[in-house]
Amino acid sequence: MNAYGAGDGYWYPSEQDHRAAAVAVLNALREYRASETAMRRRTRSSMEMGESDLLALRYLLEADKAGVGIQPKELAARLGMTSASMTSLVDRMVTGGYVTRETHPSDRRAILLRPTPGADAEVRQTLGKMHQRMIEVAESLTPEQAAAVTYFLLAMRDAVDTLDSESDQPPAGHPNKTR
Repeated sequence: MNAYGAGDGYWYPSEQDHRAAAVAVLNALREYRASETAMRRRTRSSMEMGESDLLALRYLLEADKAGVGIQPKELAARLGMTSASMTSLVDRMVTGGYVTRETHPSDRRAILLRPTPGADAEVRQTLGKMHQRMIEVAESLTPEQAAAVTYFLLAMRDAVDTLDSESDQPPAGHPNKTR
């Protein structure tokens, strides 16, 4: 017997319908990805930034929070960009007031990229409420549910990252995974 959840509108199949349950999970994941994509599009639009710019800013904010600066070549490697493309991206972000160039403290020829305080404030204003709602949902999970979701997401990552579909290795995070 199939049933709906407690008023949430999602279909929860019986234990006998395992394949339908798997399809329901994948459909929910697709719905989440579509919502996340739309949210990122709205964020890029409101901040007048491209996808690479927003990713670069995210990396720079994370590094700044850790107390380190990132050189353009490091950022280019993380984003998979050429040196010329990185130069254009950095120029746009400096002009937009999101990033500053600083002289490297130990190598005067090198520069470090750092987010401006205004960039951090704008990201917080634009994404703060959404991040808070996401944290609240994650915190509502029991430890067992959190472990199951984490396992599932890591296994899905491995499934889409792995070209060798014939591998007998369990996905990362699986209890039978050996390293």
